[in-house]
Amino acid sequence: MIDALHRLVQKFTGRLSLALRVAVLTTMAVAVTLSVVSALVYVVVRAEFQNSLDDSMYRRAQAAVTSGINESLLTIPSARSLAYIGIQPFIVKGGELLPATNGASDYSQLKGYRELEVSVGQRERSARTIYLDGVPHRVVAVRAGAGTALVLVQSMESNQDALERLKVILLVSSIAGVAAAGVAGWAVAANGLRPVRRLTAATERVARTAELTPIEVTGRDELARLTTSFNAMLQALDASQERQRQLVADAGHELRTPLTSLRTNIELIGQAADNTERHLTDEQRHEIMGDVRAQLEELTTLVGDLVELARDEPLSRDPEPLDLADVVTQAVDRVRLRAQEVEVEVDLTPWMVIGEPQLLERAITNLLDNAAKWSPPGGTIRVTLREGRVTITDEGPGIAAEDLPHIFDRFYRSSEARTLPGSGLGLSIVKRAAERHGGTVEVSSPPDGGTVFTLTLPEHRPDDQA
Repeated sequence: MIDALHRLVQKFTGRLSLALRVAVLTTMAVAVTLSVVSALVYVVVRAEFQNSLDDSMYRRAQAAVTSGINESLLTIPSARSLAYIGIQPFIVKGGELLPATNGASDYSQLKGYRELEVSVGQRERSARTIYLDGVPHRVVAVRAGAGTALVLVQSMESNQDALERLKVILLVSSIAGVAAAGVAGWAVAANGLRPVRRLTAATERVARTAELTPIEVTGRDELARLTTSFNAMLQALDASQERQRQLVADAGHELRTPLTSLRTNIELIGQAADNTERHLTDEQRHEIMGDVRAQLEELTTLVGDLVELARDEPLSRDPEPLDLADVVTQAVDRVRLRAQEVEVEVDLTPWMVIGEPQLLERAITNLLDNAAKWSPPGGTIRVTLREGRVTITDEGPGIAAEDLPHIFDRFYRSSEARTLPGSGLGLSIVKRAAERHGGTVEVSSPPDGGTVFTLTLPEHRPDDQA
């Protein structure tokens, strides 16, 4: 029933604006409430009128019986006084309905079984409503002796007139209340939804102009909280766009160097092929080709790092339970093949985590490559794993204090690192991998030299799988 009513309301209000819908629903609610209240008031007042009339007629009938109902039915002082105030008295005796006073109107058609039951003693009294010539009359009967009942009949025309006036008053009041509720509902909805309209205008402005200007927050209600949340979303979107612009600018700057070098080498090879007088020796050709391969490798690494950092999706590709010690071992084996001039010492204990093995191996490999790049020939890189903390220590010159806060920023390269190969994205990928796995990465540079990177990842327990 409630679902059907809800669908009906949705059908008639679905195409209206929110403010008009609130006003319509408010008006409907007030109309239903006033209708119910008016109906209850009318029913209660009518019942009170009837009960009051019945009590009055019962008292008069009982007083008449007490003061003089006897065998001489036509001369009852109490009956004459009743007729004087508009109450017609009758006697039911032996199944016959007789007027109790001379000149009484003929109400023979009001004879009924209830009055007969009162006269024979089956009831003590009775009351009912009849209509005579379209006018309602109240008929009450009380016992007046053996086989006798006194019946009083009184017109309810005055009560009916009062009820009609009450009906008009309730109807007018209800209509006025519904109209006032509609106006008030529209005013409240229009005023209350003003922040919503501001939000709508702001979203339309953002879609049209791409300007992420925050909206003024007024008040402390739910709409103010909604505005605050929307402003936070705009700030996050603006920060995301700023990071995107910075990434594109930095990527363009970093791509320019290898591309320029590639173009220069390719132009040299082309000029040598076109001009026989500028023939390249085998040694020069091998040097140029080696430079081209190095630049292509650097360009490939840079593009791969940019693709990895440009992804904003959550950790959902293929997370799985794995032993972090196995991931570190695979990364160490990979780095040993290309950094044979340094020694790598490994001390690992098992530690179960959940995540992407490829991303974690990439992060640890980047840390090891960074350590190998800065370690002197014959130096030692120490790798330990204890309770989820992967510590990688090298014997390089260390990191300057002013560079430590920026070491994990994208494309950040210290002045000493600018002459070395690399894109400045490797450590950013390490930080990204740590955050996506719920961990952290830290760096420190002891006073006696060297650099210590610590990657911490939370443990995965079998009961956490649920």
